[in-house]
Amino acid sequence: MTAAGPHVVRVPDGARADDVAAVRDLLSRDGLAGPWPAVVLVGGAAGMGVDERERCRELIGGVLVPFAEAHGVCIVDGGTDAGVMAIAGAARAALDARGPHVGVAAAGTVVLAGDPPTGAPSDPGGRAGVEPHHTHLVVVPGERWGDEVPWLSTVASAVADGRPSVTVLANGGDIAYADVHASLAAGRPVLVLAGTGRTADQLARGGPTDGEPDGPDAADPLVEVVEDAAAFEAALRRLLAPDG
Repeated sequence: MTAAGPHVVRVPDGARADDVAAVRDLLSRDGLAGPWPAVVLVGGAAGMGVDERERCRELIGGVLVPFAEAHGVCIVDGGTDAGVMAIAGAARAALDARGPHVGVAAAGTVVLAGDPPTGAPSDPGGRAGVEPHHTHLVVVPGERWGDEVPWLSTVASAVADGRPSVTVLANGGDIAYADVHASLAAGRPVLVLAGTGRTADQLARGGPTDGEPDGPDAADPLVEVVEDAAAFEAALRRLLAPDG
């Protein structure tokens, strides 16, 4: 990471989102040569209330980011300068973190060359700026919000390369359901941060929810609801650094 922002890795058009080995080779050629334990951070980019944002800061900025830095864990998220991704980036800056933090974004949804954003992350037709404290941004084929979902899971599998990985859900809208589905399909445990609002709280209450009859279910054995900072850190340690 430099003052100019993350190093950009471009996935060529025609690449397959399920080809973990090809993505791992591409990342390695661009200097992202793990393996590291990995956290897939998914959830709210917009729509968080004040209390929900503070709860996310407490758990992401106060627990996840320091844990990742202390234990050599790579955080993988959507890479834009909004919501939970911005919270993680700001916490990294405050810590002067040096470990890997990888954003994954569809080409048509982010601004890369200094152009002003054309819309907010909540606007399906808009583009968003890149969070500047990530170390890498993987730009994948796609024009719409949500096109990055299968790639996010694949990039996490590629950087972990057999090491443990876990998904953390904080807040979130409709796309968060798809993110959780992708993680469960990959056999990746999902930690749901209760009290962060919207999708996370719906799942914490037992999900699936109205409007999402086929949504992920909190009864899935890979889904674990965490209620406070101590439980969150204990779960991360148990799943990612059992000997650390």
